[in-house]
Amino acid sequence: MNEPSVWKKCSTCKKEIPFRSKYWACNVSTCNVKRKSFAFCSVECWDAHIPVMNHRSAWSEEKMAPSREEWARVLAEPTEGKVSLPKGERKMEQPSAPNSDEILVVASKLKAYIRDRSGMNTSKDTLEALSDMIRNAADNAIDKARTDGRKTVMARDF
Repeated sequence: MNEPSVWKKCSTCKKEIPFRSKYWACNVSTCNVKRKSFAFCSVECWDAHIPVMNHRSAWSEEKMAPSREEWARVLAEPTEGKVSLPKGERKMEQPSAPNSDEILVVASKLKAYIRDRSGMNTSKDTLEALSDMIRNAADNAIDKARTDGRKTVMARDF
């Protein structure tokens, strides 16, 4: 297998971004999904994606591309529950691990709610803390439904 000569291509202009070079990333969490995150060769290219993505409040972050070896390790990591299915087939969601660190709330909706109510910003750790609270409440609701002999969690279980 041929090793890549560049790390990524700019998400806007498709210019090559070499390994161990400076690039810019969007601070918005939905733009930074592992392996598929946006990378931009310049602040101008980052700025061009703002109207497309409808960000309310965003900024670019200067970063350093990984080395060839670091990127090879990232690509070698197993993907969690991702399966390619023929077009038209629906994928059943794989359940998350009980102690998963996955964010369970829609970040943009929570941030918009907080901004509309108070004019305040919302930090990333707020989403993590709220997700932990949701996991705890869901676990308790699951236990209550199970105790009641049901296989369906209902609003009354919360």
